[in-house]
Amino acid sequence: MSEQPAAPQSESLHQDSLAASTTSTDQEFLTRLRQKIDAVDCEIQTLINNRAKLAQQVAIVKKDEVSKDPKANKDPIFYRPEREAQVLKAVMARNTGPIADEKMARLFREIMSVCLDLEAPQRIAFLGPVGTFTHAAALKHFGKAADTIPLTTITDVFREVEAGTAMYGVVPVENSSEGVVNHTLDGFLSSSLKIIGEVELPIHQNFLVAEHTKVDGLSRIYSHQQSLAQCRHWLDVNFPNIERVAVSSNGEAARRLKNEWHSAAIAGDVAAAEYGLHKLYSNIEDNPSNTTRFLIVGHEAVAPSGQDKTSIVVSAHDKAGALIEILKPLSHHGVSMTSIETRPERPNKWAYVFFIDMEGHIDDPNVSAAIADIRPLVKEVRVLGSYPKAVL
Repeated sequence: MSEQPAAPQSESLHQDSLAASTTSTDQEFLTRLRQKIDAVDCEIQTLINNRAKLAQQVAIVKKDEVSKDPKANKDPIFYRPEREAQVLKAVMARNTGPIADEKMARLFREIMSVCLDLEAPQRIAFLGPVGTFTHAAALKHFGKAADTIPLTTITDVFREVEAGTAMYGVVPVENSSEGVVNHTLDGFLSSSLKIIGEVELPIHQNFLVAEHTKVDGLSRIYSHQQSLAQCRHWLDVNFPNIERVAVSSNGEAARRLKNEWHSAAIAGDVAAAEYGLHKLYSNIEDNPSNTTRFLIVGHEAVAPSGQDKTSIVVSAHDKAGALIEILKPLSHHGVSMTSIETRPERPNKWAYVFFIDMEGHIDDPNVSAAIADIRPLVKEVRVLGSYPKAVL
C-alpha cells in the first residue's frame, strides 16, 4: 500500500498559523463577552442596591405615618401580599426570555425578600422541622431572607402568630392526592387569624443518601407515612425488600441519615440541601402532578390584587337542604366556588361547619352580596380572608 506524500512544509506551517489565528480570535471574542457580562453585572448590582434604598425609604414613610396617627397600629405593616403578587405577575407579563417566566419571577422573589428584610426582618413560623415541604413553601413564598421558625404542630403555628412572636405562619391545607389537612381547618375554628396568602407547591420526592451511606447495604428507608404512600409503586419495583419506617416528617427522615450508614430517606429538595444529602434518585413519586396547597396566616386584612380568592367558614342550621341553601347565593351572584370541606362543629353533636373557597375578593360587589345573602340562612358566617391567588 503506497504512502501519501507528506504536505509541503510551507503548507503545514500555514495550517498551524490558521489554527492559531482561529484560536486567538475565539479567545478574544470570549474575553469581550466576559467583559460585557462583568459590565452587566455591575449594572445589575447597582440597580438592586437602588431598589433596596427605595425600600428603605418606603419603611421610613410607613413608620412616619404610624407615628403621626394615634389610632394606627403600634407597628407599621411592611409585608403587603397584594403588592408582591402584582409585582411578580408584572415581572412575568413583561418577560421576553430566554429565561422562563417563572424562573424570572423567582429571581425577583429573592430580590424582594432581601429588600423586605431591610425594611423589617420577617419572622415566619411554619410546621417543622427544617427540611419539610412546609419549610419549602415558606421559602418559596417569603424568600430565603426571611427568618423561618420551625414548630412542632399546626396549633403551635397558630399560637405563635396570635401571640405576635411570629409575624406570619405557613400551614398545609390540602394535597391533591391525600386530601384536606383537618388540623389546619380546625385551627381556624378556635383562632381569629386571617388567611393572607396561599402557596402551591409541586411535591417531588427524592431518594436520599448520605456521603457515608453504603448503598449496596441499604436495609431501611425513612419518610413520613404520606411520602411512603406516594412512592409505594416505585419502592415496590426498585426496593421491594427494604424496610419502610414511617417517621414524624421528611425532615426527621433526612436528619436520621447522619448517624446511619445502612439507611436512606425520601424527602424533598430542601431537606437534601439542609442536611447535605445526595439524591440517588429524583422525582420518585408515583403521581408526578401531586401538589400541596399551603395557607399563609396573619392578622391584617389584604387589599385586592386583581386575582384573588376569598375563604369563609359557615356554621349551618341542622336541617335538611342546609348546604343547598348556602350555595344558591353563590350561583345567583355568579361567584365561582373552588372548594368546600366539612368539619364537625365541636362540642355540638352532629353539627357541622363548611369551609368554602371562592373566586374573587370580599370587596368585589358580587362576592360581598353573595356572603350577605348567606348570613340570614345560617347560624354564623366568618370571612377567613381574601388574598391573592398563588402566583408561583
